[in-house]
Amino acid sequence: MNDTILETEGLTREFSGFVAVDAVSLRVRTGTIHALIGPNGAGKTTCFNLLTSFLPPTRGKIHFKGRDITGMKPAMVARLGLIRSFQISAVFPHLTALENVRLALQRARGASFDFWRSEKALEVYDDRARELLDDVGLSGFADTIVTDLPYGHKRALEIATTLALDPEMMLLDEPTAGMAHGDVDRIVQLIARVRKGRTILMVEHNLSVVEGLCDTITVLTRGRVLAEGDYATVSKNPEVIAAYLGTADA
Repeated sequence: MNDTILETEGLTREFSGFVAVDAVSLRVRTGTIHALIGPNGAGKTTCFNLLTSFLPPTRGKIHFKGRDITGMKPAMVARLGLIRSFQISAVFPHLTALENVRLALQRARGASFDFWRSEKALEVYDDRARELLDDVGLSGFADTIVTDLPYGHKRALEIATTLALDPEMMLLDEPTAGMAHGDVDRIVQLIARVRKGRTILMVEHNLSVVEGLCDTITVLTRGRVLAEGDYATVSKNPEVIAAYLGTADA
C-alpha cells in the first residue's frame, strides 16, 4: 500500500526456545501516530529492538518505505530515516541542553563530533538548536547543564536531539516511563506538537497516554497481536481489558 511506511511480516524472535515476539504483522501508515502497547512482558521493547536492528529476527521480514531492511545494521536503518530516540540522542550529562542539540545537528549535517573545534565555529548551529529547544518547551533551559534538568525535561531533550536528525519516522520507547503526572501530560502534548510531517511509532504500556494521541493502537500480549484499532475500539475489547487486569498471561 502506498500509504504504508513500515510493515512487518510474521516477525518472530525466540530466545532459547522462549518466543518473545510471535509472528507479529504490523502496518504503520505514513503521517500517523501508531502505538504499540501491552502489559509488562508483552514483547513491546523486543519488537522495537527488531525494528531498529538491535536484534536480528528469528523469522519474518521488515520493510521500510518498501525496502527490505531485515538484518540491516542499526546505523544504516537510521540513515534511511527510521530513528529511535536513544540511537542518536546520546545526551551528554555535563553539557548544556543547547550543546547537546548542537552536537546532534552536527551529525545530521554530515559533520563529525569535532569537540576540538572553536566555540565560534560551532555557533552556526545555534539558531536551529534554539528552535528545536523551543519546539520541545525547553527554550528557557538552553544554558542549563543536563544533570540539573528535571527528569521530564531530560526526556524532552532526547526528543529534541532526535528531531535534529530530521527523521522521517520516529520510534519512541516508553517516552513517559517513570514520569509524574504533570510531566506525562507535557510529553503527550509535545509528541502531538512535533508530529507534523512525520510518522511516529511509540511503545507504551499505559492506555490513558495514547488516548486522543494515537491514530492506531496495536496491543501485544505474550508476544502476539491481541487487538488493533483506534482507542475506542481497543479500550472496549474484552481481551484487552482482561490482559490489563491481569486475568490473561502477559
